[in-house]
Amino acid sequence: VGFVRRSPLLFALLLIVTMAFAACQTQAPPLEVVPEVDLERYVGRWYEISSFPQRFQRGCVATQANYSRLADGRIRVENECRDGSLDGDPRRVEGVARALDSASQAKLEVQFFWPFWGDYWIIDLDPDYRVAAVGHPSRDYLWILSRTPSMDPAAYTSLLERVAAKGFEIERLVETLQPVDSAARSGLEETP
Repeated sequence: VGFVRRSPLLFALLLIVTMAFAACQTQAPPLEVVPEVDLERYVGRWYEISSFPQRFQRGCVATQANYSRLADGRIRVENECRDGSLDGDPRRVEGVARALDSASQAKLEVQFFWPFWGDYWIIDLDPDYRVAAVGHPSRDYLWILSRTPSMDPAAYTSLLERVAAKGFEIERLVETLQPVDSAARSGLEETP
């Protein structure tokens, strides 16, 4: 999930260099992904509930991702957010994703700017495809996603426990402001 304000090529180069450096610094055991992902069920709209702050998402609120299948089997990725506030200007970026492993289809890589690809690994996914956690093998990137703009606090806490067990520093997560009132967020705090 990412957004661009300035030069797309500079952004892509910075992202790839940062991800490559982070991968070299990984001391944790290899990151485990979910055993299997049905990409037909995974496509559709996802709302970002929380994430590790990244430069390319600075100022983003109301962050969403929409995935759709392409004729060649890849996935079209459309990320969008509002800049600074729920009434802020929309920011959008489009890309494409492909599965790296045909067995599980849980290890994907995403490309927003040719020729750069970034890892997008599905590390947690509920059986109903309503909640997911997406990370990077370096554990420096993490997104908690839901099909709705809010998440049940108990389900959120349980998901964070599973993600922490995979070696992610969940205290780095920042919750994403979404266009729902605080009562509908079922207790999750709103943080821009």
